Amino acid sequence: MAIRNIRYDTDEVLRKRSREIEEIDNKIRELALDMVDTMYKYDGVGLAAPQVGILKRIIVIDPGTGPRVLINPVITKKSGSQTGEEGCLSSPNVFGNVDRPKNVTVEYFDMDGKKQTLKAEDLEAVILCHEIDHLDGVLFLDKAYDVYKLSDEEIEAAKREAEELERKEQEKTKKKNKNCKRK
Repeated sequence: MAIRNIRYDTDEVLRKRSREIEEIDNKIRELALDMVDTMYKYDGVGLAAPQVGILKRIIVIDPGTGPRVLINPVITKKSGSQTGEEGCLSSPNVFGNVDRPKNVTVEYFDMDGKKQTLKAEDLEAVILCHEIDHLDGVLFLDKAYDVYKLSDEEIEAAKREAEELERKEQEKTKKKNKNCKRK
């Protein structure tokens, strides 16, 4: 599959409402797979078609459980509330707090054209709300407060720190596993 170019927050396409997908054909399936590859290439957890310049109602997400493609997604139920820091591939290095529902129910079509229902909470609910907002021409910056921007150097330092923490956690797990085997 192909890596698509990300559109940035000054691009007018991101302010337009996306059109419903009438038919799930090979072209739509290819777009979905390209979007998944693009999301992973840029270390995202979600991506909406307008972010790659396509005004179609399709998003891809991966909250850490594997990729999921949602075609014509609609939030049918919201409950609770949570506030958390968000960023966006279309607004590089910019972050801010956003109030979102804690739980959402989303109806959508999968790549086979079957209607599905997804009940999501916490991070997955945030990702769904963020990406579905994109389909309606809404950016997280429209809802964010306490917005700030990090330099490329600060981003790289944070990535190195996260990688170091992950490496240390893996070492702890390995030591625990060794000790369990000895007993």
